[in-house]
Amino acid sequence: MYDVLIPKRLIKAHLARKGLAMFPPRVLYLTIICSLAIPATARSENVVEAAINAATTPAHRMKSDEKNWWQERHESKTAESKNNDWDIVFLGDSITHGWESAGKKTWNKYYQKRNSLNLGFSGDRTEHVLWRLDNGEFDGLDPKVVVLMIGTNNTGHRKDPPKAIAAGIEKIIERIELKSPDTKILLLAIFPRAAKATDPQRINNQKASALISKLAKDDSVTYLDINERFLLPDGTLSKEIMPDLLHPKQKGYSIWAEALEPTLRALLAEDNQGP
Repeated sequence: MYDVLIPKRLIKAHLARKGLAMFPPRVLYLTIICSLAIPATARSENVVEAAINAATTPAHRMKSDEKNWWQERHESKTAESKNNDWDIVFLGDSITHGWESAGKKTWNKYYQKRNSLNLGFSGDRTEHVLWRLDNGEFDGLDPKVVVLMIGTNNTGHRKDPPKAIAAGIEKIIERIELKSPDTKILLLAIFPRAAKATDPQRINNQKASALISKLAKDDSVTYLDINERFLLPDGTLSKEIMPDLLHPKQKGYSIWAEALEPTLRALLAEDNQGP
């Protein structure tokens, strides 16, 4: 087995240089192979640490030579956040951003009269949400509830490992708690993506969600997984729910809102009447 992994002539030359030729070859082969595995493990750990650093270090998406849509939306949402005493804040990426387009009808039904603010930005990863929280969008806010879902772009854009995504989300929760200690956080499992349950990106999101579920605490952070609502019995994600197998269409937003209601009403201390 070892001869396949490392050519025998190279091993013999290595043993001769090290003065180890008197030891049984199979023992020495195994020793060399184990020594080679250690750097590989270290490299893997370094990759995870680098990903954690990227996911937890605030970063913007502005351009140096022009004002792009992301900067314009940030400035607009920062101003909007100061125009009202918001009760509910939705915070996230394009899936949250989509309440203003594909999900608008459902938003108007469930959230418009509830004094709700949408802080979703298409394409954002955890580090971008951190930057926005640090640069005005959450200043002075004291909402009753923040509905937080982020991380799928860490999976899709950069292939971050689950530990990195969870670390980024934990930092976001810490920021919200620092800026608004009385706000309750409704932390959602990262929505399913890709058609099949075996898809690597679906699996990566699931593993990240399993890690962030452990961030729930007392009544300040509530974890909620509604992903099964979007899936067929065999785990398939239908294009009737998410046409591109990532972003919900109107039907998907309706499912989201309905699944959220019992928990959201409890956190808001609302009665049980419909929206």
